[in-house]
Amino acid sequence: MIEFFFDCSSPWTYLAFHNIQPLAKELGAEIVWRPILVGGIFNTVNPSVYAQREKPVPLKARYMKKDLQDWARSAGLAIKMPPTVFPVNSVKAMRGCIWLGKDMVPFATGLFETYWGEDKDISQDAVLAGICKKVGIDEQKFFAAIAEQGIKDQLKANTEEVVARGGFGSPTIFVNKTDMYFGNDRLPLIREALKRSKASAA
Repeated sequence: MIEFFFDCSSPWTYLAFHNIQPLAKELGAEIVWRPILVGGIFNTVNPSVYAQREKPVPLKARYMKKDLQDWARSAGLAIKMPPTVFPVNSVKAMRGCIWLGKDMVPFATGLFETYWGEDKDISQDAVLAGICKKVGIDEQKFFAAIAEQGIKDQLKANTEEVVARGGFGSPTIFVNKTDMYFGNDRLPLIREALKRSKASAA
C-alpha cells in the first residue's frame, strides 16, 4: 500500500502525483490519498523553507528552475514556476479533496493543472467552482462541505499525522505504513520498495 500525503501548492508534488499513478497500477499497489496543508508542516517542523524563499542561493535557484522544467518535460506536464500567485492559499482546495475522499483524483488533477499549468489562483472561489464544473462536482455541495468542521478537522489531523510520522514537506509517501519517501525523484526507490514487498508476500 502507498500512502500519498500531498498539498497541490507544490510543483514537485504535481510531478509525483502524476508519476506515481501509473507506477502503482503497474505494480498492483493501492494508493491512499492523504490531503494535507504543507504550510502547517513548515510552520511546525520546517521553517527553513521560508528563509530559503526570502534569501535564495542564486546558482541553486537557477538550477532548480531548470531541474523542474526537465522533470515537467519528462512527465509531459506544463508547469509555470513561479505562478503569478505564489505561495497560494490551498486550504479550500485541500478541504475539497478531503470531502471527495476516494473520488478526489479528478478534482486534484484539475487543481494541479489549473494552478501550475494555467496559472490561475486556486484560492479563489470562482476558480474552484470552474474546476468543480469541469469534473462534474456540484459546486454548491462543494462549498457547503468545505465549510463543515469535520472536514476542517480531518485536514488538520492529516497534517499533524504526517509530521508525527516524520514528514517535513509535500509529497511525503509511505510504503506499507513505515517506509517513508519524500519527493518526486524518490519514485525509483518506491518502485524497488514495492517490488521487495511483493516478493516477500509471494
